[in-house]
Amino acid sequence: MMTNSGALKNLLDLSVGEIEALGSKMGWPRYRAGQVLKWIYQNGVSSISEMTNLSKVDRDRLQAVATICRVPPSVPEVADDGTTKFLGLLDDGLAVETVMIPEGHRRTVCVSSQVGCTLDCGFCLTAQIGFRRNLAPREIVDQVWNARRLLGKDESISSLVFMGMGEPLLNFESLAEAIRRLTNVDWGMGFSPRRITVSTAGWVPRFQDLQQLGVNLAISLNATTTHQRHLLMPAINKRFDLMQLIEASRAYAKRSDRRLTFEYVLIARVNDSLDDAKRLIKLLNGIRCKVNLIPFNEYSGSPYQRPSQDTIDLFQQAVRKGGLDVYLRRSRGDDVLGACGQLGRMAAEAAHIVPTRLLRKVSAHAQP
Repeated sequence: MMTNSGALKNLLDLSVGEIEALGSKMGWPRYRAGQVLKWIYQNGVSSISEMTNLSKVDRDRLQAVATICRVPPSVPEVADDGTTKFLGLLDDGLAVETVMIPEGHRRTVCVSSQVGCTLDCGFCLTAQIGFRRNLAPREIVDQVWNARRLLGKDESISSLVFMGMGEPLLNFESLAEAIRRLTNVDWGMGFSPRRITVSTAGWVPRFQDLQQLGVNLAISLNATTTHQRHLLMPAINKRFDLMQLIEASRAYAKRSDRRLTFEYVLIARVNDSLDDAKRLIKLLNGIRCKVNLIPFNEYSGSPYQRPSQDTIDLFQQAVRKGGLDVYLRRSRGDDVLGACGQLGRMAAEAAHIVPTRLLRKVSAHAQP
C-alpha cells in the first residue's frame, strides 16, 4: 500500500500547522482545519468524501491534493484470556504488533514505537529481530484506532501503555507528536495524559522532555547491580549504568506529582534471589514509586526461565516488607506471544525478515 497517490499528501502525515497551511492555500477559514482534524482523529475516517460538514466543492478540492492512508490491521489473534494481538501492515512491507488487554469492559492498548528495537535486552524477543526503523506519528496513532475498531458495544479503551515493540524514548519526536494527537481534546482522540504510560529501558536524556508531556513514566529496571544489568541489558547499561539511572529517576520523582513505576522482570536464578530483593529495596529507598514484578514470559529459544511461584511470592513479600508498594503483574496473552517481552516474531514473519537470523541468534544464547 502506498502512502500517497502521485503527488497527493497523506493528511495523517501532516501536523496541525501543515493542515492549517493547506487550508489557507485554499482560502478556507481557520476553523476548517479543525473540522478536518476532527474527522481524522475523532471519527477515524479513511476517506475525504466522509467529511460531510465540508461542502462537496471543498471535499473535491481537498481530494485533488490530499488523501487519507491508514495503517491496515491484520486479522487479530485472540488469546484464551481475551487478550487480542494484531499486526499493523506498514507501507514499506514491514509490520508492527499491537496488543489489547481486557479488564471487564475496559481495555488497555499496548502500543509499539519502533519496528524491532535499537536495544539488545537479552530477555526480550523483540530485540532478537534487530532494529528496522522508527514509526511515524500516524503509524503510532493508527494502532490505537485499529484497536478501537475491535471494541464491542459496551467496551472502551481506558489506558494506553507504550510497552510494545521498541524503545519509545529513542523515537521521541514521533512519540511526542503521537501523544499530542492522542490527548488533544478539541480535535484529537481525547485521552487523558494520566491514562498514558511510557516505558523506557532507561534512556536518561529524554526523561525531562517526557515529563513535559504530562504522561506517566515506567522504568524497566530488571537488575540490582550494574554487572547484572549489563548482562541483561548491555546496550543501555553501557550508556547509562544502574546508578546513573537511579540518580535520574530520583531527580524525576522529585519534580513529579505522580509516582514512578519500576518494572522488574523476574528471571529464574538470575535476579530473583532474596539478596536481589534486599538490594532493590535499598536502591529505591526514598523514591516515591511502585514496583511491578513481571515473571519472565517464556518463548521458544530463550535461555531464560520463569521462576517458581514460591520464589515469586517470597520475592514480593520481601520487597513489601522493605516498605515498597509492589504488585505482581499477571501474564496476559502469552499463548499468542502477546505478553511482556514476547512481541516481534509475528511481525518478523509478516515482513519476511529472515527467520533463520532470529532462530540462530536465540539458539546461540541457549547454548550451555
